[in-house]
Amino acid sequence: MKKLMAVVAMTTLVAAPVLAAEDGATLYAAKTCAACHGPNGTKTLMPDYPKIAGQNAKYLEKQMLDIKSGARANGNSAAMKGVMPLVSDEQIKVLADYISKLKP
Repeated sequence: MKKLMAVVAMTTLVAAPVLAAEDGATLYAAKTCAACHGPNGTKTLMPDYPKIAGQNAKYLEKQMLDIKSGARANGNSAAMKGVMPLVSDEQIKVLADYISKLKP
């Protein structure tokens, strides 16, 4: 039994950091951000969609959280309303950090 507990504990320790350190580029692709904001956040699907590359990380995080919660429901935020429930708050932080480092 002790051996089994040790294996479970070791597996948990190994798996946890992998989940916590999700790659921003992978998330950007997986959550379909590029479909509307372009592969590098600079070429948008529609002219009035924002170019997000290089934006302040805290600003990006706040906008995504507000769209997710419904606090922001203006402009084109409706386009993101269906996607944001699929993005965890932790993933939003990772995405915001990644997008903020893209070259505008």
